[in-house]
Amino acid sequence: MTIEILLFDGFDDLDAFGPFEVFRTAGRDVRYVTVEPAGRVTSSHGTTVVPHGVLGDPDLLVIPGGGWNDRGGAYREAKRGVIGAKLVERHAAGRRIASVCTGAMLLAEAGLLAGRRAITHHTAIEDLRAAGADVAEDERYVDAGDIVTAGGVTSGIDMALYLLGDDAQAVRREIEWPAPPRSAGSLG
Repeated sequence: MTIEILLFDGFDDLDAFGPFEVFRTAGRDVRYVTVEPAGRVTSSHGTTVVPHGVLGDPDLLVIPGGGWNDRGGAYREAKRGVIGAKLVERHAAGRRIASVCTGAMLLAEAGLLAGRRAITHHTAIEDLRAAGADVAEDERYVDAGDIVTAGGVTSGIDMALYLLGDDAQAVRREIEWPAPPRSAGSLG
């Protein structure tokens, strides 16, 4: 399984780094990519990353969030539309897409969450609802088949463990994540 994590200036560090570590610990082929050639990408917290290349044709594409509420990062990219167009292309080609935090807003703004159950960071719930998603407010992550969305930040680690399936418990122990990985369900 090939996995690409799509970076953009202003992405949230843990949204990208958490799932990357989970997938890499499981021995998966995972890469950081951008939609256009870039020598480096800077996160919302100032971390500079040199991507492995540009978006290819992965089995799983992961979209981090970041900067939605201050109109940077994911918000800026959603309005620019380039990432959204690529998401629509990959989805139409049958690729599975996952988002972490406000990465869901990139999917929503591209029209991919209309009428689907989805979750995002709690501060962007109303924006997700306004974009036509069936918001699952109390869930850490939502598996809607070919699109999986995770709530805020650390829920991306839970989602990545979930996506690993049978390998999740061994990875959970290796990264010392609380047992068992949280399920898609209520936070309460």
